[in-house]
Amino acid sequence: MEEKIHEHKTFEKVNYAGKELKNREFDQCIFRACDFSGSNLSGNRFTDCHFQNCNLSLAKLMNTGLRNILFSDSKLLGVNFSECDNFLFSVQFKHCILDFATFMGKKLPKTLFFNSSLKDVNFSSCDLSEAIFDKSDLLGTLFNKTSLRKADLTSAFNFSIDPELNDIKKASFSLHGLPGLLSRHDIRLL
Repeated sequence: MEEKIHEHKTFEKVNYAGKELKNREFDQCIFRACDFSGSNLSGNRFTDCHFQNCNLSLAKLMNTGLRNILFSDSKLLGVNFSECDNFLFSVQFKHCILDFATFMGKKLPKTLFFNSSLKDVNFSSCDLSEAIFDKSDLLGTLFNKTSLRKADLTSAFNFSIDPELNDIKKASFSLHGLPGLLSRHDIRLL
């Protein structure tokens, strides 16, 4: 990975845990079973890349470009996505663990969170319009001044969203999610 520009490459079982990897460009690359936990990935640009079964827990992403990135079966504990470059920021998550991650202030329209753990995630001031939270656990996740317009939370669970503090116009919820919209009022549903 010492080259500055990488195109159409597959990286397998690379261990960069706790290391610094800066100012590189990755275009249409696949990362399989790689460990970037605690790494400093600041200033890199990833475009049309796929991270499969990777560990990026506590990775630093200051000014990192994530453009059309798919994370699948990956662990991203405590990652601060709000520090990423905003230009063309686009991510999708399938079967991932994103507990304690932060997306504060990010624009995430139409983002897919499929069968993922999003416990104690911070979505304050985010644009999650038309986002899909399919079979995802949102226990303790913070929604504050968040746009959830037309978002799909029909199969999401353990969420608590205050309709007075968030824009939920035309968002979809199932009946089992109703307590998550009323928790602020301390109402018992039987």
